[in-house]
Amino acid sequence: MSTSFLVTPLPPEDVDRIRSRGTDDFGNELVVTIQEEAGAPLRCCLRDATVGERVALIAWQPAEVGGAYAEIGPVFIHADRCPGYAEVESYPPGFRHRNQLFRAYDEGGRQVENRIVEGSAAETAIADLFASPGIAHLHSRNLLSTAKLWSPLVAK
Repeated sequence: MSTSFLVTPLPPEDVDRIRSRGTDDFGNELVVTIQEEAGAPLRCCLRDATVGERVALIAWQPAEVGGAYAEIGPVFIHADRCPGYAEVESYPPGFRHRNQLFRAYDEGGRQVENRIVEGSAAETAIADLFASPGIAHLHSRNLLSTAKLWSPLVAK
């Protein structure tokens, strides 16, 4: 099963705007940290941060998703401009070790499917999702490793 697709990082002009302004698009202050351990999934260049890199966590809403399915989520970016991700016709090697949540949307921005995928099987899942009628684009979310999952809170 083969299909062509484009993988896009956060738009550099949007990330530059957030860096220069010092706040994300939702008014959250840009707080820069130095990575003490590797692993923060960077959405500006689609790889994991390494020890010693300057990163920031921002709130981000994919521009193509609106209406009731508009989702704002936390994403890591480099605190300073980076080369970005240039291999847009291939799945990022830096995310192959990560499980992803692929959210599939139709042309109207309505979410029509969610699928958890091992990074090593990303292309197969992408091709399978795009083979479904009506799928216009996918959004990928990084999942935490099971060792780092938090327990849900339950109200009584």
